[in-house]
Amino acid sequence: MRTDMDVKAATSSSALPGTGPVERVGTYTREELAARISAFHGTAAPGVVIGCIMIDLAMQQLPEGILFDAICETADCLPDAVQLITPCTIGNKWLKIINLGRFAVSLYDKYSGQGVRVFLDPCKLQGWDELRCWFLKIKPKHDQDSDLLHTQIWAAGRDIYTLHPVQIDACYLKKQSKGPVGICAQCGEAYPLKDGATCLWCQGHTHYTTPALS
Repeated sequence: MRTDMDVKAATSSSALPGTGPVERVGTYTREELAARISAFHGTAAPGVVIGCIMIDLAMQQLPEGILFDAICETADCLPDAVQLITPCTIGNKWLKIINLGRFAVSLYDKYSGQGVRVFLDPCKLQGWDELRCWFLKIKPKHDQDSDLLHTQIWAAGRDIYTLHPVQIDACYLKKQSKGPVGICAQCGEAYPLKDGATCLWCQGHTHYTTPALS
């Protein structure tokens, strides 16, 4: 079994395991992964494909058999990749999104907070022009060559990513409890009592209006 020190040793090297073109991600072939992404995300978006490769790479660095959580640093595409190939989802709260605008994900032991962070490294995209143009938004979407982009994602393999060990802050290791639930005196719906005397909707935090009934 790997130890936490193995995580640091593996990620301290610039050489990543399995360099060269990617043929499989976990148990999925390219075709199987594309179909799974399309069914979940709506299309085989390049960001989700890249995310799945990143997460597969990070999982290889974790000690075997641990329970882990994930933090995504973007809300775009990457969270769907996490939910596709790990047990971490937004619903079970094992996946957190801290939107820093960076295409990076951390997987870490849910109790100790020790883990690994991986990101698509723009300094490693030389020679992969279509991928670089997509990632840095150099070309508008209608001018991108989708087939070439996907070809380059798979051909670039794991060489375009950077990994390093991380220690997640203790505040993200605590189990978040909803706490006691009550009935709002104004609207009559159930809500967490920690939100105040009435529910947040009745306090003015709303995303919809109700048409008046005739």
